[in-house]
Amino acid sequence: MDENLRLPDAELFIMKIIWRQGEGVTSAQIMEEIGNQRKWALTTVLNFLARLVDKRFVSVIKSGKINIYTAVVDEDKYLEKESRSFLKRMHGGSFTGLIASLYDGDTISDKDLAELRNYIDEKAGEAK
Repeated sequence: MDENLRLPDAELFIMKIIWRQGEGVTSAQIMEEIGNQRKWALTTVLNFLARLVDKRFVSVIKSGKINIYTAVVDEDKYLEKESRSFLKRMHGGSFTGLIASLYDGDTISDKDLAELRNYIDEKAGEAK
């Protein structure tokens, strides 16, 4: 995976399905999971899958007339990279700036802050 490569929302949507499904997913299984969430034709999904293969996020194996797609890029590693990139681009790398922005914009509640505090306390305890 190219370190600077960010997936567009539609391709990320497809990747999340592939990650959820695990090993060996077909375009038919992807279409089934998409259901009514998006109004995409099969050809649209196949184009997204071809792009994901080209970007080396997904591998494809032909089994008769069916293509089987498997994630090559680990979900946790991709999300970690994206989170770092977002934090850097939007808040100059400042986690405090991110939290302040969410809190000041009424996006994060006092309950959310308490959960975050508990998480930080738990992680700090593990580090000792």
